[in-house]
Amino acid sequence: MKRLIAIAASLALLAWVAWDGRWQGLADAFRRLDLLALMLAIAGFAASYVLRAGRVYDEFRRDAHGRFGVCLRIVLIHNAMVNVVPFRGGEAAFPVLLGRNFGTPLARAVASLFWFRLQDALVVAMLAVGVWPDLPLPLRLAGIVGLVAVAWYLPRWARAPHAWAERGGAAAKLAKLRDAFADSTRHARFGWAWTLANWSVKLATQAWLLASLLPGGLAVGAAGALGAELAAILPVQGVAGFGTYEAGAAAAMLPHGVPFENGLQAALALHLFVIACAVASGAVAWLMPAPPVASTSPDHSHLSGRH
Repeated sequence: MKRLIAIAASLALLAWVAWDGRWQGLADAFRRLDLLALMLAIAGFAASYVLRAGRVYDEFRRDAHGRFGVCLRIVLIHNAMVNVVPFRGGEAAFPVLLGRNFGTPLARAVASLFWFRLQDALVVAMLAVGVWPDLPLPLRLAGIVGLVAVAWYLPRWARAPHAWAERGGAAAKLAKLRDAFADSTRHARFGWAWTLANWSVKLATQAWLLASLLPGGLAVGAAGALGAELAAILPVQGVAGFGTYEAGAAAAMLPHGVPFENGLQAALALHLFVIACAVASGAVAWLMPAPPVASTSPDHSHLSGRH
């Protein structure tokens, strides 16, 4: 049912764009961007990719052995796959690439991905609560405090002693995932700083680009960018995000006086630009393969004491 809803949302967007020559409005939105605007947007997304790679390097620094470029390659390929493979299937690229490049166990890689996505969701939610229009101050503060409490409690819950492994069956498998999750939260020294920096740059870039596409003010673009990203973390999304991403952005810009049709056109143009950057950078990373793990350090015997 979730996949049927996702397909229906994407087909609805395609039908809307094809109806009554709305492709022309999409082309007009792109014409509003000059070369400087395009270069600044590309630079913003590139900075976001580097910050994401920093987060991966921070957590897997013992396995990376100084190979930041490999972490960047993993991030770029994973990002491209997430943007183009339907139904979040591209997420599988992350544990696969970690295993190939660093020999990371599957449970550890999956737990790390889960922790990254959880950090993303919490940071975006905090930013949304912090800037949501017309939200009473007590409710705003309560929302932020609640989200901070969840972010503080989850790693401590994962690292707390437990006897799940002794129960056997499904509980034993969940115990391995919980332990791997605890390992992820323990090794990332600056995980929250990387996450906050990445999302600040990413949302600022999208806000500025969306404001240029409308055209409109930066506050309008920020609302649309937040709406799009909040829609992107919903359990049901369009194919490759098409449909739900645009609807989230357009709905968030309605209180700012942007007609829903104009918001959809600008959000679709932004979405296409985001995917183009992701696919292009992922293709470049794919064409520049990383060296095998064994070739980076022929003799690991002297490192055995570091664990």
